Amino acid sequence: MTIVENSLIGTDLGLSGLTGVPPAPGPQKAKDFTSDQEVRWCPGCGDYVILATVRGFLADLGLRRENLMFVSGIGCSSRFPYYLDAYGIHSIHGRAPAIATGLAVTRPDLSVWVVTGDGDALSIGGNHLIHALRRNVNMTILLFNNRIYGLTKGQYSPTSEPGKVTKSTPLGSIDHPFNTLSVALGAEASFAARALDSDRAGLTEVLRAAAEHRGTSFVEILQDCPIFNDGSFDVLRRDNAESHLIRLRHGEPVVFGAEGEFAVVRNGFGLAVAPTAEVEHGDIVVHDAHCEQAEYAYALSRLGSQDLAHVPIGIFRDVRRPTYDDGVRAQNESAREHKPVEAGSLQRLLTGKETWTVG
Repeated sequence: MTIVENSLIGTDLGLSGLTGVPPAPGPQKAKDFTSDQEVRWCPGCGDYVILATVRGFLADLGLRRENLMFVSGIGCSSRFPYYLDAYGIHSIHGRAPAIATGLAVTRPDLSVWVVTGDGDALSIGGNHLIHALRRNVNMTILLFNNRIYGLTKGQYSPTSEPGKVTKSTPLGSIDHPFNTLSVALGAEASFAARALDSDRAGLTEVLRAAAEHRGTSFVEILQDCPIFNDGSFDVLRRDNAESHLIRLRHGEPVVFGAEGEFAVVRNGFGLAVAPTAEVEHGDIVVHDAHCEQAEYAYALSRLGSQDLAHVPIGIFRDVRRPTYDDGVRAQNESAREHKPVEAGSLQRLLTGKETWTVG
């Protein structure tokens, strides 16, 4: 099945397993979601790991291929739809969430995914991203963050750290970077999470929860660009990585470090990291991913720092609220029931009392 820009008009597809209808017949494997396209990323790119994880995850989830739609923008990550044997669109720079919104509204039988990068999503596409999140459209957004522009050969991005020397900032970047999770939670994302490309188990766990969530699921995936920003997340992969990674698990105290030597505690209106031995056990924050107030998850996101001294990963927030696409369909159905379309009504609308002749 050709995956890029397949037409969905007039097709009769069964619903995906996530909406409570029959899943794909028989067991599936990662190869069932592998297209015949040659994968063209640089050797060592973190995108390879993410692609392999997604293929395996989709097979385990039991989704039908014909009920999957992957929409991407522009960038290295946006080649993703070519490499999956499912429906997909390699679309316009920064506009993938807008296109995905139209699909989610008009095709409730599809599981809609957006694949984007830190430049595509947070620069030219920043407006589309925050509005998809606030509307809570039923889609899953995967943001690959390598803190650099890779496809255009190494310019600084909206997530590059201050002082970053690149082709476009030869004296070092003076921009203040986005905290990606803070942006998502500031837009009141109903699901927000972060994962590391090399952490296959953690990434799979986050993706599964994101796919099962009804509404906009936002997942930031930290990944390496070996050509233009090599080793940007190496501190999170070394032997002492556990002293940097704050693993969030719902219902468990937020304690981290190889021996649990650090803990997250309340600090005024926010949160802070403290040595576990210096705080009372009752003062340690117990993670609540289902907290209705977005301020808590936002405070967690502020624990992260550009020097990667502390990086929370896992599910920050997972709450339920009405979705935009469900609301649009309900509104349209109500309009059809109470105001049947009459012959000639479109023409009367176009030339009704709110029109006039000029000249």
